[in-house]
Amino acid sequence: MSGRCWTELRRPLRAVPALEAALAGYDDTHARDKSLYLSWLAESYLDAGEVEQAAAVTSRALDLATGVASVRPRRRLAPVLGRLGGYRAVPAVAGVLERARA
Repeated sequence: MSGRCWTELRRPLRAVPALEAALAGYDDTHARDKSLYLSWLAESYLDAGEVEQAAAVTSRALDLATGVASVRPRRRLAPVLGRLGGYRAVPAVAGVLERARA
């Protein structure tokens, strides 16, 4: 929860370690929750200017959100994907945006 709060406050240097530590304890069987927390991590990486890392984390969140019986992960990823759209010239970002459209 603290990582989410730091993300909302646009404090990526505090958010990223907290989110990465929390995610280390999440198994992929908790796909909904893990994809949600990955969305905050991706947002924090964007705030930190780490576009390729944000794209990689977003890709992982999309993988986990696929087939989940909840619309919340995809809704949470929508603004992250929108922000990534400004970096579509970056190959890693272009791939994630293409996957998200499919």
